[in-house]
Amino acid sequence: MTAIAPPSRVYGLDTLRALAIALVVLHHYVLFVSGTHTFGWVGDIGWVGVDLFFALSGYLIGNQIFSAMRSRQGFSLRHFYARRLLRTLPNYYFVLGLYFLWPAFRGSAALPPLWEFLTFTQNYNLKPGTAFSHAWSLCVEEQFYLLLPAAALLIASLRHSLRWTWVAVGLVLVGGMLVRAYLWEELVDGSAHWQANYYKYIYYSSFCRLDELVAGVSLALLKNYHGPLWQRLTARGNLALACGSAVSALAFYLFLSDHLGFAMSVFGYPLLAFGFALLIVAALSENSLLRTARIPGAASLALWSYAIYLTHKQVCILAAEPLRKLGYGPESLTAIAAMLALSVLSGWLLYRLVETPFMALRQRFVPSNFGQPALTLQPR
Repeated sequence: MTAIAPPSRVYGLDTLRALAIALVVLHHYVLFVSGTHTFGWVGDIGWVGVDLFFALSGYLIGNQIFSAMRSRQGFSLRHFYARRLLRTLPNYYFVLGLYFLWPAFRGSAALPPLWEFLTFTQNYNLKPGTAFSHAWSLCVEEQFYLLLPAAALLIASLRHSLRWTWVAVGLVLVGGMLVRAYLWEELVDGSAHWQANYYKYIYYSSFCRLDELVAGVSLALLKNYHGPLWQRLTARGNLALACGSAVSALAFYLFLSDHLGFAMSVFGYPLLAFGFALLIVAALSENSLLRTARIPGAASLALWSYAIYLTHKQVCILAAEPLRKLGYGPESLTAIAAMLALSVLSGWLLYRLVETPFMALRQRFVPSNFGQPALTLQPR
């Protein structure tokens, strides 16, 4: 959710990011406000917006790391971490402060301990429905930001480092499937608390949710270290768009049919990752419809998406009761329009008042990930 576009904006990626935040907002509206199928299957499957954010983050962050490693200036781990922290922490800490310092903002929902949020470990053993529960995905991403560059530099120090990188990608994907299979058999199948256990130990766990992030990293590897293959892929952008849409639609259908079952728990997330990876390829392809089409408002939604993600859920929850007292239930068009507008407005305010100043500081003091000449991945 915290990935940013490259300096030269790619409108296809903006479209995907806008789609991701729209899906998440609709899904949370269904879960925490209306409690019914307000937006049909779109609201029910909207949780996949988080997975689309993961795939985008994997590609964008991976591309930043690998392109810097291949440059003459080299990759600076210190600069990378400084840029990430300036990008993610100000908004996050501001909203976290609202939850802990303003009881009226968080409402009656239980709030996990502060240290879990500060250490980005809140996603482990997380009970669904707690206050600021949607921060779980930020925890997954922060852990990813911490480990990926260090792992890349470590592997780059090995012989045949590029080969070992692909081995690592494969191990993460296969390992994720094996972990999910084991946890499903041990903690979900036959358990009296099977649904809570699914979310607590599988859905929210970083060990089980790296598929889309790794898929995005794989695209960055292809772009930076397998140029001819990458050129062939991006030369067929509309084919990638068609295939990615078909694979994603299949994953949506299967998840809607049996989200919590064994097969989808184990194999559904890699399938979703593959579909989203193809859509990202289409977004990066010069002549694809996804890259060339300009959807009004998509670029702005993409720019504000991180801030909207942080604020929208509680804003909608708080606005629902006053609107109900005015005679506008959560299923009414007036209430839906008002709460969606408030979600965008609150995100825009957070973006303007908190995120923008810190991004200006980042541009001034840490303008890039470049450092001194460093290790890069070697094919042999």
